[in-house]
Amino acid sequence: MPAPALIVLTGAGISAESGLATFRDPNGLWARHRIEDVATPEAFARDPARVHAFYNMRRAQLHEPAVQPNAAHHALARLVTAWPAPALLVTQNVDDLHARTLPGAAARHLLPMHGELRKARCLHCGQVTAWDQDLSTQTPCPACGKPGGMRPHIVWFGETPLGLERIEDAMAACGMFLSVGTSGQVYPAAGFVAALRGRARTLELNLEPSLGSHLFDAAEHGPATTIVPAAVERLLAEAEREKKEEG
Repeated sequence: MPAPALIVLTGAGISAESGLATFRDPNGLWARHRIEDVATPEAFARDPARVHAFYNMRRAQLHEPAVQPNAAHHALARLVTAWPAPALLVTQNVDDLHARTLPGAAARHLLPMHGELRKARCLHCGQVTAWDQDLSTQTPCPACGKPGGMRPHIVWFGETPLGLERIEDAMAACGMFLSVGTSGQVYPAAGFVAALRGRARTLELNLEPSLGSHLFDAAEHGPATTIVPAAVERLLAEAEREKKEEG
């Protein structure tokens, strides 16, 4: 039997061991910042300087020497590039840790559905630009030159995630689904496992059970850097065995 098409969904839990704060833990980002103040279009319209300061701080974190892809990021990069069928890694994370493990042509496997911290978008002309510096209310757009319209290329609460059409196409073909490091609280990603139930093999890999953990065929809980590499080795070995049996 040929290997099934694969979707991997990741959330903030996979980057926690790389030194990046998660969102919904007791000491996470949303415990220290109100969503309504920093992560909605209305917040940006009301106080863009405050929103810029929040995302400038998060963007700067990515340049800290200690913030690097961990063993779980590397394992998933190996999985989606070695998988003998179509494979898509959909991440809810806006950091660039997956991107660092999937350079060049391998980037085709990655879809950051909630945007990317290291990009900015102009509200005047719509141009999306690679961005590593701070943004301010006076930052001019490199494309159109107008100041005051640059915003983080982030999907805020109330906005439509990116790449939904591609995700829907992948879901229609999916036969294997992994959810890694996600709380299962943010839709539409939280609804993926229910949509695939009964027609795809589903596996949760998380520090602790998510809200939707009971919907998965199987679940393994523990640190991502421990359980994800082990699961990837197992899945790739299984796919290789099945390939040999076919041959």
